[in-house]
Amino acid sequence: RLRLGRCDRGGMNALDIDRLRAYVDGLPNSGLDETRRRAVAALAASGLPSTRDESFRYTDLAEIGALSSAWLKRPARPATVAPTRQRIEALTAKTDIDWLVIANGDPNPALAHSPVAGIAIERLSEAADPRPVLEPLTALNAALLEEGLVVTVAASPERPLGLLVIDDAHDRPGLSQLRVDIEVTAGRSLEFVEYYVSTGDAPHYSNALLRLNLGESCTLRHLRLQNRAIRHSQTQRLDVALARDAAFTSASFDLGGRLTRNDLNVDLRGAGSQAEIAGLYVSGDGQHIDNHTRIDHRTGPTRSGQEYRGILSGRSRAVWNGKAVVHEGADGTNAEQANHNLLLSEKAEIDTKPELEIHAEDVRCAHGTTVGQLDEEALFYLRSRGIDADDAQRLIVRAFATRILQTAPVAAAKPRLDALLDARLATLD
Repeated sequence: RLRLGRCDRGGMNALDIDRLRAYVDGLPNSGLDETRRRAVAALAASGLPSTRDESFRYTDLAEIGALSSAWLKRPARPATVAPTRQRIEALTAKTDIDWLVIANGDPNPALAHSPVAGIAIERLSEAADPRPVLEPLTALNAALLEEGLVVTVAASPERPLGLLVIDDAHDRPGLSQLRVDIEVTAGRSLEFVEYYVSTGDAPHYSNALLRLNLGESCTLRHLRLQNRAIRHSQTQRLDVALARDAAFTSASFDLGGRLTRNDLNVDLRGAGSQAEIAGLYVSGDGQHIDNHTRIDHRTGPTRSGQEYRGILSGRSRAVWNGKAVVHEGADGTNAEQANHNLLLSEKAEIDTKPELEIHAEDVRCAHGTTVGQLDEEALFYLRSRGIDADDAQRLIVRAFATRILQTAPVAAAKPRLDALLDARLATLD
């Protein structure tokens, strides 16, 4: 079922501001104190987003608001349990990547990581400017964040840098905040992997903010893989700023989680900068996956491309809203968007909205979206070659996903990605 518009009203999602303020007042003093106070004030004025907000029209955060308020009732924060070395090795096997680990929002394992040549890691609380982003979800992140990371890439490392985020919620609900800023200095290149996993049957909510700043003539190849437990939810905002002649290539894969909301904002500030972003989301019964992208062309010539694909089964729902904004004076811009979806169930829903906002004249811009089911002719062809019905369907679905798999820009993560995707597709109804 394809829906391009709907009038959907809801109230402001409840968040207990008094408990939030009390909790924040009890956090250890650090360089983040002023940021936390500003964040609490912003949340008191706005609350969490609701379905009355245009960008959240199809994504209801009521459960996240309720979980956050319930979590704030705890009289004390439990001690963080660090993941075992065996578990980390099992998650990162066959990947030639230098991994930083953040466990249940605690960046100390990453800070204790053996330094990689050319890469410096420091605490966000000790940075000169924490640069808060005080929109509702990032304000929640700033208010509750105990510590973040600032990573400076001063030389091009030989191996990719990985961020392994592990969250667990077994006997009680969990809540974690993540903040990482990465600065890539002029002329350097970096391959960067984000990998999100979690375990446990109790509800859990992870709220992440990452910021990537690329200097002149930088190259950043990025892969994000989310494979959370089915009762766990995640919201993430990734902000990317590109200087002159910088290049950003990204591929995102969402396989797990109950509710997932991704906001990817790319700011093409310098002439000659370019961004290619792609994504694949796979949703089964009870899952909700929402991708919002925005690329700002501030000057020309600049180039951007977006292609996202979705595979939906059972009673699941996905949202894709891709936007490209060509600002005044950004002549020579080339911007393309595409969103393609495969529905395997009559109860699956996709709300898709490609957008172009153009304030310049000398541009090349295009967008499009498609929604369909399994091709009966292709199924018949495969069946006529002796392939049974189930295997024929799996082949077509895998072929649909292969287009995005081929764009995965970090080769070292491909074996893990291929194995997880095949395992996920095997579970679809």
